[in-house]
Order: sequence, then C-alpha cells, then structure tokens
Amino acid sequence: MESTKNKTPKFSALIPLFVFVFTFLGVGIYQNDFYALPAPIAVIVGIVVAFILFKQSISDKIDTLLKGCGDDKILTMCLIYLLAGAFAAITNETGSVDAIVNLGLDLIPIQYIYVGIFIIAGFLSVSTGTSVGAIVALAPIVVGFAEESNAELAILCGALLGGSMFGDNLSVISDTTIAATQSLGCKMSDKFKQNIKIAVPAAIFTIAILIFQGLGLESVASENTVYNYDIGKILPYVLVIVLSIVGVNVFVTLLLGAIAAVVLGLVYQDFTLIESGKIAYTGFTNMTEIFLLSLLTGGLAALVERNGGIEFILVNIRKLIKNKKSAQFGIATLVSTINMAIANNTVSIIIAGPIAKTINDEYHLDNKKTASILDIFACIFQGLLPYGAQVLMILSFSKGKIDYLDLVSNTWYLVLLFIYTLLFIGLRAKNYA
Repeated sequence: MESTKNKTPKFSALIPLFVFVFTFLGVGIYQNDFYALPAPIAVIVGIVVAFILFKQSISDKIDTLLKGCGDDKILTMCLIYLLAGAFAAITNETGSVDAIVNLGLDLIPIQYIYVGIFIIAGFLSVSTGTSVGAIVALAPIVVGFAEESNAELAILCGALLGGSMFGDNLSVISDTTIAATQSLGCKMSDKFKQNIKIAVPAAIFTIAILIFQGLGLESVASENTVYNYDIGKILPYVLVIVLSIVGVNVFVTLLLGAIAAVVLGLVYQDFTLIESGKIAYTGFTNMTEIFLLSLLTGGLAALVERNGGIEFILVNIRKLIKNKKSAQFGIATLVSTINMAIANNTVSIIIAGPIAKTINDEYHLDNKKTASILDIFACIFQGLLPYGAQVLMILSFSKGKIDYLDLVSNTWYLVLLFIYTLLFIGLRAKNYA
C-alpha cells in the first residue's frame, strides 16, 4: 500500500467503498440472501465507480489498481487460500474428515462438542497463524458432526468462527500479529503476553456458555454403536499442527500437509496420482470467490487511498482524540472503520499502523497494549463482516443450512471480546502509559 502522507483528505474518495459495501449489503437485504450477489461483483461495481469518479488518467488508475491487487500481503493471503483449499479437498477425498468426525464422536462426549470445536479451532489457528486455514480444515468436520449428531450446526459454526479468530489473534506467526507488532515497534512475545490478558477472559466466558448450551445434547447413537475410523487418516492434520507449533512457515506447512494427504491417498488407494492433481485443482476453484474478493478489494483500497479517502478517515479520527482513553478508542475506531471498508484485517492494520504509532507516541501509550488493541479490533470486525473471508467460507461449507444471522448470533467469543476490550480500555486507561 502506498503511504497516505501528503495526500489531501477527501470524503468523496470513500464513495467507491460505500458503493461496494451498499451494493453488496443492499442486494443481500433486498433478496433476503447476503450472497445473492457474489462479493467480487460488488467490488467491481466499486472499482468502476472509482474509475469514473477519480481524476487521474486511465493508465494511472489501472496502475494503482494493479499495485493494490499485487500488494504482497494480498497475494500472500491469496496463496494461502489456494493451498488451504487444496489441503481441504484432498483430505476430504482421503476420508480424513470422516475419520476425525468419528474419532471426535467417539472420544468427545456429545455434551462437550461445542466447546471442543472452539478449543480445537483455537489450537489449530494459533498453530497455523491463520483463521482461514483453520476454518478450511475444520468446517467440513463441523458439518459432519452436525449430520451425525443432534448438535446444532449454527452453534458449531459459531464456535468454529470464534475459536479460529481467537487463535489467529494470539498466534505469533499470524500476519495480523506481524503487522501490528511491526507497526508499533514491539516484540511479538510482549504483544502475545498482553493479548492473553484481554482474550483469555473472553474465551473463558465463551467456554462456559458453550458448555451450558451443550448440556441438553444427547447422543443419537445407541450404546452399542461403534465408530469406525483409521488413525492413519488423521496424520495430515497432525503434521500441519506439529509443523505450525515448531514455527514452520505457513506456506511450507500447508504444502507439506497437502503432499502428505496425497501420499496417504495413494497408500490407501483412494485415488491415483493424476486424480490427486485434479482434486487439488478442485480445491483451488473452491477458493475462487474469496481469492477474487481479496485481490479486487486490495485494488479498490489502493485507489481510495491514493485519492485521499483513507487520509480523510485518519484526519477525522485524530480530531476526536483528547486524552489517553480517547486515543485508544480512536485507534480502535480507526482500524475497525478501515476493516469494514476493505474486509481485510491484515491490510487494515497495515494502513492504520502508522497513524496508530503516531497516536501511541503522542499520548505516551504502551506499544504492546496498542498493538493488541489494533489487532483485536481488526479481528473482531473481520470475524463479523458478512462479506469477510471467514464468514464466507463457513457459510459456503454449510451449503445453505445456516445463514449469516444464524452464524453471528452464535459467535459468542467475538461479542464477548468486543465487550471485554471496551471495558479494558475504559477501566484501565489511567494505567495505560
């Protein structure tokens, strides 16, 4: 992303973003289906408006668009989508998903299935550094649990979304953590320790709620039911978790996970080597909508930024800052607003980072606490956006069995994290320096 320095703040530069958001949400509300219009098409409408509205030459606007689409953070995320999609498709074909579902049904008491999904999702997301990867890996498993038990899919998916965002927010290898700590100039370990103080209380309350919601569940299987699964089938998932824990790059982790799944499929004769390539490509195509959404949103954000839209947001938020408490709320509002506009928490932190650092230094705030707040609010709003990648993925895997409102109304963690973080800022502002 280009620097926002020396750009004239212009509210009019935000119009293409508003067009994108209102086109997507407007059609969704009118059709009573948030995905009646594919999100990438709504982004293209915003890009067309930007080309009409902004004053540069066509070639300059195309150049800005392409630079935004080609931002390294955007491309990194897109490649993660592809690898995660291939991993999910191959492990599904080998029966790894079914093996984990049956293993879970066999080992986890049905009353604790909701909290089990939350904890597993959090663990996997912390390990891989990506909520998207955790969702891709676990969403088919969650759907399988719902089909094979009387657990509610909406609660399972809410637990999956909350757990994935919990892990992503805390992971030291997450792009958001890297962006936040680099922007504020603090150590990842320091930010992690600070983040725990805010995230863990919300997670504990979430666990309590999920345990309570699961108390009434009863197994639909008879006492003599035997769940068939081959432990060997879950090895690709174990490999991904182990590699992540030891700090292997997420690209290498997902690639080796996919290769391991292919080898597993060949050993078990689930498919041939040629067929594995076709399956992997199917996994790629399953990520098409999210891939295009991230790519095009990066381009639209670059156009808006170049014409002073982001600077307009920054300038006006700074006008509201009067003291330490309002400085923290200003940083939270800043990253949340940008994230709602571009639906990308990593890019939102990158854009908001420089101004957050300036505010942090001007009001003598604690770098690690500011980095945590920056990351947390980007996490919260990314997880709640109806056009965010995480929500889109879960609803895609659910195949219409739940809608956006079903999902969000059961994502307790993000709601509790939002409330607790506001209380943290409000009650501890005097000691924040």
